[in-house]
Amino acid sequence: MGKRKLRFLEIWNLSFGYLGVQMGFALQNANASRILSSFGADVHELGWFWVVAPLMGLIVQPIIGHYSDNTWSKFGRRKPYFLLGAVLASIGLILMPQSGAFTAFLPALWMGAGFLMIMDASFNIAMEPMRAFVADMLPSDQRTLGYSIQTVIIGLGAVIGSWLPYALVNWFEVSDSALNGEVPYYLILSFIIGAIAIIVTVLITIFSTKEYTPEQLETFEQAEGKEVEASEKTSLIQIFSDFGKMPTTMKQLGWVQFFTWFALFGMWVYATPAIAHHFYGTPLINVELMSKADQKVYNQAGDWVGIIFGVYNGVSAIFAFFLPAIAKKIGRKRTHAISLIFGGLGLISIYFIQDPKMLILSMFGVGIAWASILSMPYAILAGAIPAKKMGVYMGIFNFFICMPQIVNALLGGPIIKFLYHGNPIFAIVTSGVALILAAFFVSRVNDVDEPNKA
Repeated sequence: MGKRKLRFLEIWNLSFGYLGVQMGFALQNANASRILSSFGADVHELGWFWVVAPLMGLIVQPIIGHYSDNTWSKFGRRKPYFLLGAVLASIGLILMPQSGAFTAFLPALWMGAGFLMIMDASFNIAMEPMRAFVADMLPSDQRTLGYSIQTVIIGLGAVIGSWLPYALVNWFEVSDSALNGEVPYYLILSFIIGAIAIIVTVLITIFSTKEYTPEQLETFEQAEGKEVEASEKTSLIQIFSDFGKMPTTMKQLGWVQFFTWFALFGMWVYATPAIAHHFYGTPLINVELMSKADQKVYNQAGDWVGIIFGVYNGVSAIFAFFLPAIAKKIGRKRTHAISLIFGGLGLISIYFIQDPKMLILSMFGVGIAWASILSMPYAILAGAIPAKKMGVYMGIFNFFICMPQIVNALLGGPIIKFLYHGNPIFAIVTSGVALILAAFFVSRVNDVDEPNKA
């Protein structure tokens, strides 16, 4: 007897916590760079302040995945990690834009970078157990649907989070004024709302879903004809052993993920300064040194970045509904490769566009890619790893997400400063090229669940 098929609402509830988590994640992605810039960071330094976030993910994810595989408490297997991540991420969200209040301890810029680290590490604590949770609860033939629904929820949360600052200013008339070196009140309020949303949505997932027991999962694996590994002593050293034994499919996906997340990091970190300069004409200097008028324009550009980021997340939420049918027709690999190419062309097109309103069209391509990035690699991976190791391997898989971001964080700033002469728009073009390279590497992946698909 295998896992029972879940109804749509049950699958929806599995990932509902992602709505709040992604609201917070979207607020971070669209606004962290301009908050750090407000505290005094130069454009070529932004990647260095962001580097701690993926570095924390690199360390935290395998550990969290390992322990979530072996927790089995009365509170559940994955659920304690959802809640822990939600609480810590909420604290980071509330405090980061208010880092100026802690200058008695450290400069606001360093406090902001510290809270960014806490926030991103906490998102990681919540996110990967949620991905493993979907694989835990769904039979193999519902996993593509499960991850696609998760992508829809992620898209909805990201749209709300990305558009929230713009909505507060333009729809609810919250003040957008700020003194030099301070963050506008509407951004602070946006982050507080995001923190509340994380806690509420994660609690809904926790209370609406009952996890399978270890015995049930072992029975399901046997029913699926998979070899059930003997129980092993749970230690952190085992993570290194698991890393060395990772399935071939996972190694092949690693190259796809490397170029994918190198591209995404570049887009998230440099979108605001790139668009502010390329379309709005702000000078390539530290935001603190800009005139009051230029600072206002820079924040307007940042608000527009939030809008177009919301567009690509909205497109991803809609496109995710069609992903299972497309993947069934042409295969998951081909679906993912084509989606990545759309995303790459979308980012490259930003350089050639003259009207910032037309960036919405560029974000359609990015949205198609984002929908596939959030679902196809995990659907492919889930079929190649044993359920007993789902959490630790999902955590180890995060290595291929964090490492390219660390590489970009360390090298991106010097490249912009010395090769691109301080102009971050070329970092966006580089991200587009990286997505197209990722599409090339998809063809080399062996999808175990679809041996006859391209």
